[in-house]
Amino acid sequence: MVKNTYKLEICGSEYIITAAESEEYMQTLASEIDEKLKAALKGGKLSITQAAVFTALEFADAAKKATDTADNLRGQLKEYLEDAAKAKSESDFYKREIEKLKERGTNKTTSGIWDN
Repeated sequence: MVKNTYKLEICGSEYIITAAESEEYMQTLASEIDEKLKAALKGGKLSITQAAVFTALEFADAAKKATDTADNLRGQLKEYLEDAAKAKSESDFYKREIEKLKERGTNKTTSGIWDN
């Protein structure tokens, strides 16, 4: 995996970051962090460290909720796939039963003609 080095600016400080992601992606992350930090600092009551901690908590909360949602969706998808497989199996079974009944019906009709 190729890693690239980028210079990002967050809250007036420059950071040199090495990452496999694209520069555009990294700049987007830096912008989001910068925006959240500036919003936290706007009231003037927090230090940059406190603002960074609150911003990190906000991002961690969003990541945890996204992971939980993804896990829930994976579970639902697994159940739907199991239900679909069961329905397909039942459908195949009933198709075979219908064919058997058709065969029996055809045999009765044919044998009934010759019985006269």
